[in-house]
Amino acid sequence: MEASWLVLLLRTGVQLLALPIYLLWYLGLWGPFCKKAFPHIMARIAVGYNEKMSTKKKELFSNLKNFAGPSGVLTLLEIGSGSGSNFEFYPAGCRLICNDNNDNFSKFLHKSLSQNPHLQLDRCMIAPAEDLQQIPNASVDVVVCTLVLCSVESTERVLNEVLRVLRPGGAFYFMEHVAGAAFSWCLFWQQIYDPVWQILFDGCHLFRETWKDLEKAGFSELKLWHTRAPLKWHLTQPHIIGYAVK
Repeated sequence: MEASWLVLLLRTGVQLLALPIYLLWYLGLWGPFCKKAFPHIMARIAVGYNEKMSTKKKELFSNLKNFAGPSGVLTLLEIGSGSGSNFEFYPAGCRLICNDNNDNFSKFLHKSLSQNPHLQLDRCMIAPAEDLQQIPNASVDVVVCTLVLCSVESTERVLNEVLRVLRPGGAFYFMEHVAGAAFSWCLFWQQIYDPVWQILFDGCHLFRETWKDLEKAGFSELKLWHTRAPLKWHLTQPHIIGYAVK
């Protein structure tokens, strides 16, 4: 996405204001600090996000049981499970596999698991979403990913892994903030703040067109809706919500 001269000018101004953070980043000090601080920040944000998005999450996950395997038990892999903010929306008896690439979420995750005894934890694994080799081919019924595809290195590789681990007829559920509409003020400001935002929020990109990656990933069926989340930060209000069937 090509930026205008005005976007480039304002972006440079924002980056100059964030110069101390850039300096820490270049010295290699910001990354380790961010990895430790980010889970604390996200655990707080998740509470408010769930309050705002609870109805949409309930609607999204309402048909999870339909994808249970022949045994009737739903095996669900959550990519980027973080603090476990989705657990309350999963059906009772669900067999849960948790994945995240940041082990500093661990204490928040286990707290959430203790608050949701209706779930059966299979295992937790620390690995990037692009490399889920610990999960066998066609071994899970459902993969869930919320507010994660904005920060992965390669959306295409993640979706390839999702398709690999899903059984035929299994489903991928997603809820992601994305780029604002073309020529909108939202997209304009997303482009300006994006470089600094990535550093502040552990690689999160503000204006990814994630729906395009989903459309070309190779799913047999795609149910996708664009919506505007009722969040305070207008930069993250544009969302896509839905599920795709292998």
